[in-house]
Amino acid sequence: MFQSFFPNPRAFFASFAIWALGCVIVWFTLAQHLGPQLSVGGLFGFGYPEAVATDATAGGEAAGEAPANAAEAAAARRAEQTRERTPAELATQSADSFWFYQYTAICYALFVGFWMMFAPHRWRWWSVAGSAVIIFVTWFQVQLDVMINAWFGTFYDMIQNALGNPNSVTLPDYYAQLLTFGKIALTYITVVVLINFFVSHYVFRWRTAMNNYYMSMWDRVRHIEGASQRVQEDTMRFASIMEGLGVSLVRAVMTLIAFLPILWGLSAYVKALPFIGEVPQALVFVAIVWSIFGTGLLALAGIRLPGLEFRNQRVEAAYRKELVYGEDRPERAQPPTVRELFDDVRQNYFRLYFNYLYFNVVRYAYLQVGVLVPYIALAPTIVAAGFTLGVMQQIIRAFSQVENSFQYLINSWTTIVELMSIYKRLAAFEAAIRDQPLPSIDQEYMETAQ
Repeated sequence: MFQSFFPNPRAFFASFAIWALGCVIVWFTLAQHLGPQLSVGGLFGFGYPEAVATDATAGGEAAGEAPANAAEAAAARRAEQTRERTPAELATQSADSFWFYQYTAICYALFVGFWMMFAPHRWRWWSVAGSAVIIFVTWFQVQLDVMINAWFGTFYDMIQNALGNPNSVTLPDYYAQLLTFGKIALTYITVVVLINFFVSHYVFRWRTAMNNYYMSMWDRVRHIEGASQRVQEDTMRFASIMEGLGVSLVRAVMTLIAFLPILWGLSAYVKALPFIGEVPQALVFVAIVWSIFGTGLLALAGIRLPGLEFRNQRVEAAYRKELVYGEDRPERAQPPTVRELFDDVRQNYFRLYFNYLYFNVVRYAYLQVGVLVPYIALAPTIVAAGFTLGVMQQIIRAFSQVENSFQYLINSWTTIVELMSIYKRLAAFEAAIRDQPLPSIDQEYMETAQ
């Protein structure tokens, strides 16, 4: 499943994890401060502005003054959140972003170059370089989400100001904010369409690699139950599931990396939680605890589903095989054999339906309650008017992004169950190719057939 497409899969994925962690550490400890010296953003209009010291002393003195009470602290935070950024600040922010993408591109190029040079593989352009493209573009999509989250803060603060102070916001200012969102959304749509097109080709190449690999070993695997189905249908389903599940996993990790620091910063507005009291970084605490609770709950509720899905594929394959034999041999596909095989299909489906019944009760109840969790956590702060409407929108969206990333298993559980059943079926091919014993459930079928 993996060695047919990736060069030395275990070493490849392990090295990527280590390299990514190292690059993140280097960025935060050293590289992010080297932008003014190393960035080439000036060639593209994203250079760093000259240092401006105007009002620096006054600003420092103001920053050093401690708020007299919580109300003043909240007011100070609102003022900082809503104040208009200076041109120098905006230019520096753009230059920092450009430098970050330069650094990221260099990290990807070094990793891809190493594997392309020292581990030649037939599919290396797709498996190595293609994976890097997908991860890099997915990160860019997440950054667009971050920009949209920041826009929500500015826009809803404008709405609050306009509703509370008539004529304080002009129509050009209002439309300018909508235009800003339109630009971000247009970029997002373009990127999503192009990367989805690329990913579709990527996963079909993966399926092609698996198909070619298994067919080259056909004499070893053809005796396994449903061998033709496993080569044709299971590789197709594996590829189609990986197209959605794999990209969503990468996106969940990237979203967590991008939004967790944002939620960490926004937690400064929330000093206390209902029924608990003061908790450091309360929003992050709630997101982690609620997500862990839900993941454990659904894993327990759905613990039997992978095995049932696997058995479902086995009984379906047995029934389909008998029907295929009946196309050419009139003595096959006759009662009572067909009736017994279909009874096996029916019984397994009914077991699946029953298990999905209580699994879905737990899943949808958890997800619906989860909609109210951030509002419950923010209740004391909302009542105390601890932030503006724009900040609240930022908190809700950031909380949802972090929560959804932590809940990847919850949101994808049914698809993961299907992928696990396919993996188990294709694992029999791997065992046969390596002359290893078949999985127990396949041995059970072989003994029954004999």
